[in-house]
Amino acid sequence: MRFPSPLLEGRLLRRYQRFLADVDTAAGIVTAHCPNTGSMQGCAEAGMRVWLSPAANPARKLAWTWELVEALPGTLVGVHTGRSNALVREAIEAGRVPELAGYPTLRPEVKYGENSRIDLLLQAPGRADCYVEVKNVTAAVAGRIGYFPDAVTARGAKHLREMSAMVSAGQRAVLVFCVQRGDVDRVRPADHIDPAYGRALRDALAAGVEVLALGATPTPDGIALTRPVAVEVG
Repeated sequence: MRFPSPLLEGRLLRRYQRFLADVDTAAGIVTAHCPNTGSMQGCAEAGMRVWLSPAANPARKLAWTWELVEALPGTLVGVHTGRSNALVREAIEAGRVPELAGYPTLRPEVKYGENSRIDLLLQAPGRADCYVEVKNVTAAVAGRIGYFPDAVTARGAKHLREMSAMVSAGQRAVLVFCVQRGDVDRVRPADHIDPAYGRALRDALAAGVEVLALGATPTPDGIALTRPVAVEVG
């Protein structure tokens, strides 16, 4: 995925009300949309370098959207969680995810479960449907370990229960962690933040839900998931 327009670089002044960020840029101080509902732990400190994309709709209230942050020197992180589904879909369609190959039909946002929508539904004649849930990973600790979630998520645990139910019904379910940072080569459930999610993930694995992680090295030009990342749940 390449950004359709050049990104605007600046320095983060503050993130507030979850969806707003003030950024000091060469064009002056702007308020950008923050497309990330998590805590953004380690990715939203004042003074960090950030990159913003211009809104496609010139009439939108906020003219900029926060895309990237330099969380560590030389390490850019994609914080736009809305990009995750498109990144995973692009990787599947490009044949970079062998575990999800062989499905000619791919449908986004299909209703299922307890009034939910699955991110991607993969279908092929003669095969069980494959329900793919995508989670964006931005948080990391020392030792190249990323973790999810970065805030308590009852919704995430609910999705795991719904996916387990699909497996019980004879379908296939796959959780994909979309790791939008290049310094991570392992992903773990964040038991120190949301132990209930960790338990739900292990229960889902025991029920037959599959878990994959795909990594990217974001740049101001674009983002692509190009490498497998290990998942550790022990």
